[in-house]
Amino acid sequence: MQNIIYEYSEIENKELKSHIVNTTKLHKYFKLDWNILKSQQYCGILNFGDEDFYLLPKIIKKDDEINLDIFIYMLMYVYDIKLENENIASCKNEKHNILEVFIQLFARGLFKEFQAGIYKEYVTEKENLTTLRGKYLINENLKYNFVKNKIYCEYDEFSMDNRLNQFFLYAIKSLLSFAKNKKLLKQCELVLDEVQVKQFDINRLDINFNRLNNRFKANFEFALLLLRQLIPLFEKDKKSFAFLFDMNILFERFVGKMIKARELNTQLQSYDVYKDLTLKPDIIVGNLIIDTKYKKLNALRDIKRDDKFQMYVYGNNYKIKNTMLLYPKHLKNFDNDLVLGVNENGINMKIKSLDLGFDGCGYGEYIKEIKLRVKDILDGILF
Repeated sequence: MQNIIYEYSEIENKELKSHIVNTTKLHKYFKLDWNILKSQQYCGILNFGDEDFYLLPKIIKKDDEINLDIFIYMLMYVYDIKLENENIASCKNEKHNILEVFIQLFARGLFKEFQAGIYKEYVTEKENLTTLRGKYLINENLKYNFVKNKIYCEYDEFSMDNRLNQFFLYAIKSLLSFAKNKKLLKQCELVLDEVQVKQFDINRLDINFNRLNNRFKANFEFALLLLRQLIPLFEKDKKSFAFLFDMNILFERFVGKMIKARELNTQLQSYDVYKDLTLKPDIIVGNLIIDTKYKKLNALRDIKRDDKFQMYVYGNNYKIKNTMLLYPKHLKNFDNDLVLGVNENGINMKIKSLDLGFDGCGYGEYIKEIKLRVKDILDGILF
């Protein structure tokens, strides 16, 4: 098993601590307080000095492998990632890490789609030609053609050099810098040899999907996930990286997707890159508002006043009297009721905890078990 650091724990490795303190890009993921550096709610992998350090959620005490499995299972479920058991097992040895496994999965899936046919679309081109092709551009011809043996034309060409393939090429070239096994990525790059190299702002993409290119949508979303979570780092001419996920978001999406699969009338908080917690609750299902809180809850007094007030505002704004704060189980289960406010503005708030632990075997069994636990929480509340 590789180096393990748990969330909210002290970074004791002196070289790693110095690296984090001296790397501005990593400051938001850790907290330095009186010379004590601690990890926060971000989990994934941090590569430094040719070593991989896993940052993991502490779901099961004293069992690194199970905690890594559960973290990977949550990622698989939320992002529809199809990993085989051998892929998951390979994350635990020193030859591979979770980023490497994900990159190979992306490259394999994309190459498979390329084998079924490269996506092409009509792209408008403007060019100086010796013969007329498409539309004759009079103004451009007068402006650029002093010699009369050329004609400035505009025409449509059925081309692989389109925005979708340009994005894939951008993603491939970006991931090549961090992949240990570059073979599949290189094969994908070779397929796109007629595509121009373009730069992309992954938070502002203008790529649309239709019935002709929809089979590439899963590949596109997987590439986007890798690029958004990957943090390139540079240290004395050495390239390292972090590949981290905010457990607040992962826990919310994990629970929300499970509830939506069970209750068709579920509304989930929609956001892309940034999330404003003050505007909308995480989940609305029937007559119930649910807000997930990825925090350690040891006693009711640990519930923040701001969280209670937020639920009171949600309930009155949405005219829904039943609300719930849902936490991951820490030391014990919670099943409590509070009333916020008085008279007609009073809001019922339940405090529940979801046990994410698992001592069974495999992804399928894990998801089945957690779905049953979510069902038990919701039964008796929804009506």
